[in-house]
Amino acid sequence: MLMFLGRFTRSPVNRVRPTVLPRGGAGPAFQSAAAGPAHPCPCQQGELYFAAQLCVVPASEHNVSSHTRVTHFILRGFSDVPQLRLVVIPFFLLVYTFGLLGNSSIIIAVMRDSRLHSPMYFFLKNLSFLDMSYTSATIPKAVLISFTGSGVISYLECVAQLYIFLTLGCTECFLLTAMAYDRFLAILRPLLYGTIMSQKCCVELVVTAWVGGAIYSAFHTFNTFSLPYCGPNVVEHFFCDIPPVMRLSCTDYRLHEEVGFAVSSCIVMSSFALTVLSYVGIVSTVVRIPSVDGRWKAFSTCSSHLTTVVLFYGTGSFMYLRPASRYSAIQGRLASVFYSVLTPSLNPVVYCLRNKDMKFALQKLYCGRKS
Repeated sequence: MLMFLGRFTRSPVNRVRPTVLPRGGAGPAFQSAAAGPAHPCPCQQGELYFAAQLCVVPASEHNVSSHTRVTHFILRGFSDVPQLRLVVIPFFLLVYTFGLLGNSSIIIAVMRDSRLHSPMYFFLKNLSFLDMSYTSATIPKAVLISFTGSGVISYLECVAQLYIFLTLGCTECFLLTAMAYDRFLAILRPLLYGTIMSQKCCVELVVTAWVGGAIYSAFHTFNTFSLPYCGPNVVEHFFCDIPPVMRLSCTDYRLHEEVGFAVSSCIVMSSFALTVLSYVGIVSTVVRIPSVDGRWKAFSTCSSHLTTVVLFYGTGSFMYLRPASRYSAIQGRLASVFYSVLTPSLNPVVYCLRNKDMKFALQKLYCGRKS
């Protein structure tokens, strides 16, 4: 989606043979046979790009706007240091495999154990599915490009990856809010809990989370890729994400950035505020329980969810609630590792360590333990 403002005619111009320019090299001037003077490439220097897609020169005196597209992006991968990739690739494969096994085990255990057929575990089952999909949207591709050394990803594939990733991330955000509401009702309204949190209500909350995530993601994907991309196509990340992609636009992206920031702040922070309000109600109720054992038992049902909320919002806000112009490649990758890789993969551990019912269900699943 590259836009060049210049002087063009409807008469044909000489085609330039595709040339890959190395990092650090200056862009050459391409000269049309119909026009005498040479015109330097308008793109930034010192980046890898496809020259044939970048520079178009005027052929005569008529004014015609021309739009060209970057057809591919280049992902950096986990690290720019080849020696470090030998350590990083096995680590992420191990974490990814661990996350898949852990989350799939939770799903199977909840489906098989009748004692876990409750709203809390229904939401946990959906969260585990989201976490599996969340990591699968980025890690396999990132491992592949780091292993092969070729980070080329097509334009449409980059669009699809960003859309899927944002859909899953925002859906998890809404689902965490629904889970906080579930714990709120279980502690504040225990007598009405079964009536309010019926199976129909649980399904409606999950469907709403998915629909909301899809709409939110569609907006941000359009907001990002409606910008023209004409020059450097190197994404300083291991997957297509908003800040590193938006920085590659060859026009001023501040308006798109501000609109995206405003929408993110309203929607995501509203969801976070509802989660916080739920926990305010939970804490205010728990502290009024007379016995220490009763307070501890009530709070233990929320501790796993609270840990996940802190990790998810803490690392995610560091990445998205700041301007793309202040994006740092190293900090961006590190934050993304936490909220898109480690947190989803460690959620099974967080939810099983202090949950006796879940630990028993997993023992029954893998060890054949009888109830």
